[in-house]
Amino acid sequence: MKNMNKELIGQHFIGGQWVDGQSEEIIQVLNKYDGSVLKEFSLVGIGQKENIIMASMQGFKSLRKWSVEERANCLKLCAKYIQNHFKLFKECIAMEAGKPISYAKGEVERAIFNLNWCSEEIKRINGEVINVNFMGTKNRNSFTKRYPIGPILGISPFNFPLNLALHKIAPAVAAGCSITLKPSPQAPLSALLLGQMAQESGLPDGALNVILSDVETSETLVRDEHFKCLSFTGSPKIGWYLKSIAGKKKVLLELGGNAPIIIDKGVDIDAHIESIVKGIFLYSGQICISTQRLIVLGDIYEEFIQSLLIEIKKLEIGDPMDEETVVGPVIDKKALFRIKEWIDEAVAEGATILHGGHVKDATKNIFEPTLLASASKNSKVCKEEAFGPLATVHQVSTFQQALELANDTQFGLQVGVFTNTLEHMKMAMEELEYGGVLFNSIPGFRCDHMPYGGIKESGLGREGAKYAIQEFTEPRLFVF
Repeated sequence: MKNMNKELIGQHFIGGQWVDGQSEEIIQVLNKYDGSVLKEFSLVGIGQKENIIMASMQGFKSLRKWSVEERANCLKLCAKYIQNHFKLFKECIAMEAGKPISYAKGEVERAIFNLNWCSEEIKRINGEVINVNFMGTKNRNSFTKRYPIGPILGISPFNFPLNLALHKIAPAVAAGCSITLKPSPQAPLSALLLGQMAQESGLPDGALNVILSDVETSETLVRDEHFKCLSFTGSPKIGWYLKSIAGKKKVLLELGGNAPIIIDKGVDIDAHIESIVKGIFLYSGQICISTQRLIVLGDIYEEFIQSLLIEIKKLEIGDPMDEETVVGPVIDKKALFRIKEWIDEAVAEGATILHGGHVKDATKNIFEPTLLASASKNSKVCKEEAFGPLATVHQVSTFQQALELANDTQFGLQVGVFTNTLEHMKMAMEELEYGGVLFNSIPGFRCDHMPYGGIKESGLGREGAKYAIQEFTEPRLFVF
């Protein structure tokens, strides 16, 4: 632990240099399981705003001139850097985010994949030929070419501190855009390490800046017209507020949800129950596409509940550094007691606790895996994003009712549908109001290159290498 703390960084990366923050506000980054201090440092203050903007503009001026080959090779070097520091990143994620170490390992693997995929996708940033020989026009040719839009401002959350940072950084570099990243103050250390990645891979100074800033500075940067796009992943409340102050710049929002799964009659429950339970409780449910609402057809309801409870009892709970742990700590005390409050409110409104419902260890921020039945659809555990180790289960009579209940939400990120019926698959494709509909799979499935994003309160735009690159570039039309 002591040796690792020395490798972690308590400074900000601006214009290729490591600098101290000038804000009077100091943060402590804690180990989420044992409460020890990993790093303590000052945030970036408003007086550093101009340096950040100048660095970002200079980084864009340099990077946009790089060839496709230069950007592709740089991204491969970034991937190699993370591979060479795999253990450091894995352990950093486990400690600062409280993520089970086996899941943290998967995040680092995905980060490497993400960078390598972007290094290939950059070769496919293409325009198109448009036929304009119409309405008396002859001998004219027309085509488009995509150009980088300019400096990007990225804001990433605590739950995937490395990979969600790279979902903004890698496409930006591929597109030829500089990016200033503000990671979550709850888990910023993995992202700050990416400053070293930038140095070792040869990125131009200012092409990547990584900062932790106070609220005033953050909002000022969001408003600043020099940034041509805001790419935000986090809570709906903050995301929509930032959109309201972002001015004329493009805004991408990935804002989470309260993902449902539908269990149709005839489904082989035993074949899917393990993945369903992990889809609810892995990393204490702190995943945007964690399953939160279980919608079950009446014929199999009792069988499903019994299988669910048996599997929940098998979950390993505790230290995220233990390879067997599935359910570790939630991010902080505030989240821990908010979850308890929501469950108590649901019970007061008529819900029944089938499993859990209590704080297991307040010292280590661990909440019991919780399953609720008969919860009101207007209770917070159904209506809002819980971001905790809990799910509600609901019984319906028909598949049509299941679709209607799944849609009865302000969110629309991803949904899982377990069915053996082709007709029901077609109904789900036409009627479910989600960015992604996954069949015979939990909604928590994501490949890093697929188009990922939601509708309604779940966001705007799409991430994934190809799709983010399109967002970070703009077509220009040429006619001759």
